[in-house]
Amino acid sequence: MNSDEEPPLLDEDAAPAPSAVGPPRPVHLAPGNIALVFAGGTLGTALRYLVVVVVPTWSQLPLAIVTVNIAGAFVLAALLELLAGHGNDVGWSRRVRLGVGTGMLGGFTTYSSLAMDTTALALLSPGLAVGYGLGTVVVGAVASILGIGLVRHRLRPLLLERGRPA
Repeated sequence: MNSDEEPPLLDEDAAPAPSAVGPPRPVHLAPGNIALVFAGGTLGTALRYLVVVVVPTWSQLPLAIVTVNIAGAFVLAALLELLAGHGNDVGWSRRVRLGVGTGMLGGFTTYSSLAMDTTALALLSPGLAVGYGLGTVVVGAVASILGIGLVRHRLRPLLLERGRPA
């Protein structure tokens, strides 16, 4: 490792290396963390499928994909802002981030479907495709900002008022 490279993040909650002499496993190799991301991803993908089944296409626009991506951006931003108020990314905070943030919301949102839908729309109407693709990304960014703002300006002060860490 070069002197300017940072060492990999280590999971303080991970089991010791098999020899019990080496350092803890990197976060991304800890079996418990892998299981959290897998379980969350499975749940998130199932929730996305449910939304795709329930939300219809409107005027050639696949609204289900827009819905999951914008909702996912909002919830992920709010979750990460809430977790940031609890300090370092260790213990239960890391497990929530991995299981809910990376796993569930990663499985729930789908930018690959957004790309495929945008490409399919481009064959029918290039203008509609550009509006759909850019609109989804811009509204998703605004949803992220709103999620952060909700936690930072509404939820965190409410929790602090009740004596809970935020």
